[in-house]
Amino acid sequence: MGRTAFIFPGQGAQYPGMGKDFYENEAVSREVFDKAGLITGLDLTRICFEENEKLNITEYTQIAMLATEIAILKVLEERGIRADVTAGLSLGEYGAVVAAGVMRAEDAFAVVRRRGIYMQEAVPEGGAMSAVLGMESTVVEEVCSRTPGLVTVANYNCPGQIVITGEKDAVDRAGETLKERGAKRIIPLNVSGPFHSQMLISAGERLLKDLERVRIQDPKIPYVANLTADYVNAKEEVRYLLKQQISSPVKWQQSVERMIGDGVTAFVEIGPGKTLSGFVKKIDRKMTVINVDHYEDLLACMEVLANA
Repeated sequence: MGRTAFIFPGQGAQYPGMGKDFYENEAVSREVFDKAGLITGLDLTRICFEENEKLNITEYTQIAMLATEIAILKVLEERGIRADVTAGLSLGEYGAVVAAGVMRAEDAFAVVRRRGIYMQEAVPEGGAMSAVLGMESTVVEEVCSRTPGLVTVANYNCPGQIVITGEKDAVDRAGETLKERGAKRIIPLNVSGPFHSQMLISAGERLLKDLERVRIQDPKIPYVANLTADYVNAKEEVRYLLKQQISSPVKWQQSVERMIGDGVTAFVEIGPGKTLSGFVKKIDRKMTVINVDHYEDLLACMEVLANA
C-alpha cells in the first residue's frame, strides 16, 4: 500500500459557507472555529458561513481559510485518518505545519491573522499577477528575467500552468512576450497584490518577529516546504522557510513530484475547492486524489483510502 499525503489549499479557494456543515455536525469543528475566533477577535462563523465582503479581503481570507482547514483536519484525525506527509500551497502550508505537529493550531491562528494583515498592508500600488498556460517553465523564467521592471515566477502549479507576479507593467509586458513565444493563454488574476514577489519582503520580515514568539517543534510527520520542495525534518528550519515563503516562488509541482517519488499514491485535499486535486492529476493521472470540502465527503474519503 502506498503512502498518503494531506494537502491544503491556499487563498483563492474560499467561498461563503465553507466549513459550515462541519461546524453544524462535529463538536471538534465547532471548537476549532470558536477558538480561532476567540484568538483573533473575529466572528469567523459569520465571515466563513455568510455572504460578506470580508471573505475576499486578504487579512480575513487567510485566517478564515486556515480555520476551515483545521476544522476539517481535526474531524479526519478523529476518524483515524492519518497522513504520512503533508504539504500546502502558500497559506495552505500552515495547515500542513499544524498537521505535521510543528505548530499548535492556536499559534497558527494567531500567526496567520498577522500574516494576512502584513501582506495586506505591504501590497504596493501597481502590483499584479497573471497565470501563464501552456508554456515551459524555463521559457517563463527566461522571459521574466529579460523583461524590464520586476516580474518573477510566483507559482509552479502543474505542467502547463505557471503564475507570474510583480509590477503591473512588467507582468503585462512579460505576458505579451509569452504570448508571442507560444503561450496558450495569459490570464490576469483578480488578486489584491503581487504575492510571492520581492515586493512582499517587508511582510516576511514583520512575520518573522511573530514566528519567533511561537513554539516550533520537530515534525511528527514530515512536511514539504513551498520554498524548497523538500522535506522539513528539523524545527530550526521552519521560521526561515515560512518567512521566505511570502516573497518567493511556490514550488507546488516540484513538491508533489517529490512526494510521489517517495511513494505517495493518495492525496487528500483538505479544505475549500478542488484546485490542488486538479494540479495533482495534471502532474500524475495515476494518483488517487480525494477532496474533503463538504461533510458528505468524509465517508467517501474513508472508503477510498480503505481500498487504496
